[in-house]
Amino acid sequence: MNQVLLIIDAQQELIEGNHERNAIFQKTQFIANINSVIEKAEKIAVPLVFVRDLDVNEGKESGFEIHKEIHVSAEAEIFDKSATNAFYGTGLLEYLKSYQVKHIVVMGCETQHCIDSAVRTATIEGFDVTLVGDGHSNLGNDILSQEQIIKHHNATLHGHYNVDYFSIVRNANEDLFCPTHDSYR
Repeated sequence: MNQVLLIIDAQQELIEGNHERNAIFQKTQFIANINSVIEKAEKIAVPLVFVRDLDVNEGKESGFEIHKEIHVSAEAEIFDKSATNAFYGTGLLEYLKSYQVKHIVVMGCETQHCIDSAVRTATIEGFDVTLVGDGHSNLGNDILSQEQIIKHHNATLHGHYNVDYFSIVRNANEDLFCPTHDSYR
């Protein structure tokens, strides 16, 4: 099965924070989980795709770059976006279709914005999605804590479907690149 590991907005300033905002929730474990899944993907030659948000550090300098502790292979594909949705105006959809991808494993920031929209859009566009339940994070908001947002989205997006394609939630320690979607059909 053709598949990719898609990591969204795992950028230095977004993860570490700055003078205006805090670091991402559980950043140390978040980074460790991303690297663990990257290692799994590389062992079985699953392509790695990063999407960076141009709003982070105004799309410039080290704060905009993928976090320095995240392993980025030379072969990784990188797309930059100017909208919440990783598919909007980036070339990501065309890339996935050109490689006949069927399954996307998703990780990154922020849960309630970019991760949510990517998972939902991917199912609409004809992909099965595995959201890494302990591989996305956020800053929280005035209504819900970071942990509540993660739990809510893991519950909501597990089994989210658009006719033939849907998302499931699994954790980083599972065999994410052996999709289980067909066992639910």
